[in-house]
Amino acid sequence: MKDLGRLITAMVTPMKADGSVDYEQAKKLAVKLMDSGSDGVVVVGTTGESPTLVRSEELKLFAEIKKAIGGRGSVIAGTGSNSTAEAVEATRQAEEIGVDACLLVVPYYNKPPQEGLYQHFKTIAGSTSLPCILYNVPSRTVASLSAETTVRLSRIDNIIGTKEASANFEEISKIISSAEPGFKVWSGNDSDTLPLMSIGAYGVISVVSHLVGRQIKEMLESYLEGKLNRAAAIHNSLMGLFKNMFITANPCPLKYALNYLGFEVGKPRLPLVEPDDNSASIIREALKSAHIDLPLP
Repeated sequence: MKDLGRLITAMVTPMKADGSVDYEQAKKLAVKLMDSGSDGVVVVGTTGESPTLVRSEELKLFAEIKKAIGGRGSVIAGTGSNSTAEAVEATRQAEEIGVDACLLVVPYYNKPPQEGLYQHFKTIAGSTSLPCILYNVPSRTVASLSAETTVRLSRIDNIIGTKEASANFEEISKIISSAEPGFKVWSGNDSDTLPLMSIGAYGVISVVSHLVGRQIKEMLESYLEGKLNRAAAIHNSLMGLFKNMFITANPCPLKYALNYLGFEVGKPRLPLVEPDDNSASIIREALKSAHIDLPLP
């Protein structure tokens, strides 16, 4: 099975002035992310505004990004849904396009019990040969995938890992210590990456790697090489940026930052809006004190 990478960027979806998806800019961004340290990208995740994209846009993004990256990195398709049938169909279509894996978010709004979550993910995994990554983000979905259910799901051959954005280190530790051998945990919060690596996490599915990918990559590599002081120094130097890129709902600060830096990605789609003046000022100040790794026009 292909190694999807330790540093995966949850990519924004660039939009044109009329609100339509800018596929050409998306391809350019994907390539630049590869150039600045990413091992792969998640396309149409939370950062990619999955709630407001329609299926035809999602499938075209999967195909265009896969074509743009080629063999340089992994393309992970966000095909999760709160409808099991819809997630099965989206995953099958993504597999036909040729993506490398899929990311499956915990069903939102309908608040399924743990057995429902287990059956949901088992059904999707059984419908595809793609590697499947679970995505636990209870701040958005309300329901949280328990460690016990995650461990149970790790016994399914093509469920290969989880993106954990719960910030519940006790639960994440249970997953790392009890899941099947080879099951990977990616941090779903940039600020949790190094602490989670210290208890056995594999890497991060990152938002802020749009801006500081090479530095996050160096942090991961320094930790793995036993250069703990260097890893900690990078982590500490990036904490302000990690905080301020989430000053309002993701991806609003990140889109503002990329536009401000000169890489046009357009506005977020409604109901998301651009940061207010105070938030925008804080983002600009954070960028001034950061070293930006993304190759800019």
